[in-house]
Amino acid sequence: MPSDERPARRGADLTLTIGVLVAVFASLLPLMRVVRPSSWLLGAIVLAVAVLAAGFIARRYRLPALAVSLVEASVWVVFMMLVFLRDTALLWVIPTPETIRDLPGLLTLAGEEIAVGAAPLEASMALSMLIVGGTGLLTIIVDHVVLTARMPLLAAIGLIAVSLIPSIAVPGEVDIMAFVLLAAAILFLMRTDTRSREEPLDREATRTAGVPATAMGIGAIAVIVALVAVPMLPQPVARAGSGTIGNGPGIDATLQLGDDLRRPREVEVMHVRSSGPTAPYLRATTLSQLEGDVWEPDRVRTVPLESEEGLGGVSVDSDIRLAEYVTTVEVLNLASPWLPIAYPAVDVNGLQGQWAAAPYNRTVLAQAGTTQGQNYEVITNVPRPTLEQIRAHPAGGPEQRDGTTSLPADISPIVGELATEVTTGTTNDYDALIALQTWFRSSEFRYSLDAPVDEGFDGSGTDAVAKFLEVREGYCIHFASAFALMARTLGMPSRIVVGYLPGSATSDAVERETIYSVSSGQLHAWPEVLFEGIGWVPFEPTNGLGVPTSFTAAGSVPGSADDPNAPTPAPSSSASGAAGLSPDDPNLGQNGAEAGSSTGAVNPMPALTVALGILFALAIPALIRELRRRQMLTSARSGDAAAAWLAVQDAAIDLGIDVPASETPRTLGTRLVEFHGAPHAEMSLLISAIERASYAPGGKHAFWQGDAIADAAITVRGAMLAAVDTPRRLLALLVPRSLIVRPGSVYAGSGATTRAR
Repeated sequence: MPSDERPARRGADLTLTIGVLVAVFASLLPLMRVVRPSSWLLGAIVLAVAVLAAGFIARRYRLPALAVSLVEASVWVVFMMLVFLRDTALLWVIPTPETIRDLPGLLTLAGEEIAVGAAPLEASMALSMLIVGGTGLLTIIVDHVVLTARMPLLAAIGLIAVSLIPSIAVPGEVDIMAFVLLAAAILFLMRTDTRSREEPLDREATRTAGVPATAMGIGAIAVIVALVAVPMLPQPVARAGSGTIGNGPGIDATLQLGDDLRRPREVEVMHVRSSGPTAPYLRATTLSQLEGDVWEPDRVRTVPLESEEGLGGVSVDSDIRLAEYVTTVEVLNLASPWLPIAYPAVDVNGLQGQWAAAPYNRTVLAQAGTTQGQNYEVITNVPRPTLEQIRAHPAGGPEQRDGTTSLPADISPIVGELATEVTTGTTNDYDALIALQTWFRSSEFRYSLDAPVDEGFDGSGTDAVAKFLEVREGYCIHFASAFALMARTLGMPSRIVVGYLPGSATSDAVERETIYSVSSGQLHAWPEVLFEGIGWVPFEPTNGLGVPTSFTAAGSVPGSADDPNAPTPAPSSSASGAAGLSPDDPNLGQNGAEAGSSTGAVNPMPALTVALGILFALAIPALIRELRRRQMLTSARSGDAAAAWLAVQDAAIDLGIDVPASETPRTLGTRLVEFHGAPHAEMSLLISAIERASYAPGGKHAFWQGDAIADAAITVRGAMLAAVDTPRRLLALLVPRSLIVRPGSVYAGSGATTRAR
């Protein structure tokens, strides 16, 4: 390299190094939503600065690329040892066998924190080490790709992938600031790298053909996809399991579960099958008392499950029909003292260990052991009143307790006011509750995991309920808590149940009973109201989950109360999916036209939209490549011979043809003519133009030849494409390598000349 170019090259390297630092920092910004910023952020920045500084200094001494990477890796090792592993290191920085033994344990601990932690996580030493170390390795890789391989676009792919990981783990709004900063840093790297390749002659007066337009095109497409196209795609709807309580192998029944909802990990916890028309809801425990801002599990008397005072029979009025179902549950991955069972259970068989029953709420608790690995059978007697019967029975009854009707002293007036307003015009307790349920499931409310955190009401207390009723966005905790409190303001005993939604139907069956798969993400909360002579009746106010509670008139369908010998109707499909409630759900004791009205054909538009989105994403590289080619041809028509020659080089790279830095234009052109179908006359014109532009005074615009060189470049490219087979031609057009492999770079010359076929 001539001496007058070295300062310019060093300046470009410094600029690129700073750009890499900014890009790495921008890719870390989304992580702050998942892990609370603390010392890990400072450590990551300091390590990135140290690695890049070491690489820059090593390049100033003109060390080989491998030596530069080794220097950066040495800095990474010294930093990690000194900050995180110095207690087991020799002289604080040299790894020892003890260090090697401790490292897997620390990485495993960090992985467990990520798997079971709730966002935003508090970074422990192990998690901080993982983040800081990963940032350092990312910096080394990006530095090598940008400054050694000179492939900033390839580095951009890695940076974008890293920045997307937090958004995938914890879905939320697009971080506009982080996105804009990362996009600007990537475009800056591309532009700086391109300028560093320009000829030194008349630098200020010349521009590399097509680069500004290409950069603008990339930026525009990225902004459109991230900010416009993505919101237009179908958003995940709230359905069974898509926004429920807890994503871990346990049950938290305090309703302080907002963080659990946002855990990214989800595992299969149970297999369920039932003799009923579909799998039932499975309850774990009930919550009747609001203590402070937390609903607490009921503290009720328990007796041994096998005793005569255990679950016992279901007591209802003589005219209320009872339907018996058998539900089989196989626990795969759930460690909890509460046993998930259908309601109302009268017997549970097959349990291993010691278990107790709570007759009041018909729940089962472990006295020794947990639910893990249990395989048991639950027998239920489900009350099946008609619409007329439940309307005739008021809320209340002998099972009513003070805890199910009491209201906190500090409850907001808005709770009672809205309850009265929504139920105006109803003439019985059931219709009033249906009015509340319909209101919550209307378009006035929206299911959201983010709004409670953003608005500051991520809880189930009275203040959180009041804020939820104002914002009207939340998840099942808020819907259930608000419904229960509003029912109490109307004088009806209510409680909240914590348990599992029915799950998703699988293709497997046992004894002609479909097996349902229940995941940890399907832990749910719903309210119940006590009706005299019927018992506790569940409702589903959570917008978008399950099927709302409803009962049908006597005689309107087979199996109603006036036809006790009729067969139970088969379940109809529901808009809420396989995990939703059937209109004849055995747990809810409901069937009929209102619930069944949600049945409908599958809407093909979401799948079509996703398919179009995927096709658009796949077409982006080809669109960018075509935009760049047209810009180069425009520059060529203005007399820029370098742009025309670059168009030929890019076409060769797209076809997998070597374009090494060691070859002169004449050598490369001759090879393209002899082996790859390029026409001799047009190639001779291009070679002559680029040679005169390279060596004659005036630079690349010294000899203007009208549209001749642009037309020659088009002809050469077309001939080269025609000389290869169809698969290779399509690959060159749809997946253009020239977007990330530049002429003369390490990856443009593999050392083997590709021959035409």
